[in-house]
Amino acid sequence: MKTIAPSIMCADPLKLANELDDLKHAGVKLLHCDVMDGIFVQNDAMGLYVLEAIQAYSPLHLDIHLATIEPDKYIDLFQTAKPEFISFHLETSPYPEKTIQHIRSLGIKPSIAVHPDTRIEAIYPYLDMIDMVLLMTVKPGFAGQKFHYHVLEKLSKLHKELSTRSHKPLIEVDGNIQSETIEQILAHGSADVYVVGTASLFNQNPGSYLQKLTPLRNQIGENNSLPSQLVE
Repeated sequence: MKTIAPSIMCADPLKLANELDDLKHAGVKLLHCDVMDGIFVQNDAMGLYVLEAIQAYSPLHLDIHLATIEPDKYIDLFQTAKPEFISFHLETSPYPEKTIQHIRSLGIKPSIAVHPDTRIEAIYPYLDMIDMVLLMTVKPGFAGQKFHYHVLEKLSKLHKELSTRSHKPLIEVDGNIQSETIEQILAHGSADVYVVGTASLFNQNPGSYLQKLTPLRNQIGENNSLPSQLVE
């Protein structure tokens, strides 16, 4: 299964309810939510009350990316937003296996986020324990950055590694995801979840969200269904 997950951080914060309605009407099922602490990255984003309000208002599944230090503290905090996934960065946890177990114990699907500067091999010991790998194709912190093409080699390596395993977590890509970069991702093995933001959706280009998402959905082969891991 393939799906697109809009990054709500890139939406208009003054019209958040309208944005959520428009995304729902466009057939979106999964919403990517960046949580930033101003320490791991030089920006703050998406507090607990905002995500709880989104969860209470919208039927969309939440995919939380913790760009924070001390992820276990935030896992406990943000569980009340009832996310489908929580991703954390390997380098932020002294005991990644325990952090993975912590996430799963709350009924949430664990995911590891891979910074563009992190070697993909670092997550191999944990692949059998997680439900998703989030490959960052920009450095986390700010929207509108240039795509890091060297991450494509990591994508190819990850596919090769997963081909040797029975358990295959989803692969998510995030950072300047638009038609040209999707073409490159598809050429290096593809992904399951494509996070879109200002490069292709939340911008001043004419067209509704449905009109903007349709060509991207066709490009990745989305059938407007969630990945099988979300269907229980």
